[in-house]
Amino acid sequence: MTEQYQRYGIYFAPEPQSALGQFGNAWLGRDPETGNVLHRPEVTGLSKADIVAATTSPTRYGFHGTLKPPFALADGMGRSDLEVAIADFCDVTAPVVCGPLMLKPLGRFLALVPTEPVADLAELAASFVRKLDDFRQPEDEAAMNKRRAAGLSDRQEENLVRWGYPYVMEEFRFHLTLTNKLADDQLTFMRDALSGQVVPLCEAAFTVRDVCLFGDPGDQKPFRLLKRFSLNG
Repeated sequence: MTEQYQRYGIYFAPEPQSALGQFGNAWLGRDPETGNVLHRPEVTGLSKADIVAATTSPTRYGFHGTLKPPFALADGMGRSDLEVAIADFCDVTAPVVCGPLMLKPLGRFLALVPTEPVADLAELAASFVRKLDDFRQPEDEAAMNKRRAAGLSDRQEENLVRWGYPYVMEEFRFHLTLTNKLADDQLTFMRDALSGQVVPLCEAAFTVRDVCLFGDPGDQKPFRLLKRFSLNG
């Protein structure tokens, strides 16, 4: 029987043997596909304890960029149904090529973010949000109020009500999260420390050739990479 999870998300996750995958998984200390604990990298100026303390949230989610945010399955929908729908969509969808990645603060956390052109990547994410929406259990009012506590624009509120998450469609910004929210001095220090590490990852075009289904087992346990789907269009 296919194992069920509390929530499912559609993510980009680099192949674990790629330079980006090796860096990101080691930085967060975990391979989300195998669940194996990985040795943290040696970074000048940062101890292993510094890295662990700065990455507790992204470590739980695994190294990834969100395309469709995590959602509970609607009544009558199963994981196998979802996998079939993802595979069907990916079979007619082409890979996406963006400009190189750059290390950038987003609010109070650090991330790797693709540079222009990014419109095709935004459209890929929007298509997943739209086409898989029938699989999503609508958010209850308590969950939506937690999102609202951060302060939402009118458009973000519309997205929350329609799609279950504020930061989709034109509010979407693809990013590969590297840290928790940090104080200003921590953010600057961490960015300086990581700059040299990510230079080799920020030279070539950033390409999304496949997407992954991730599962949230609940109880604050780590997300797992459940299946990878090639973009074959």
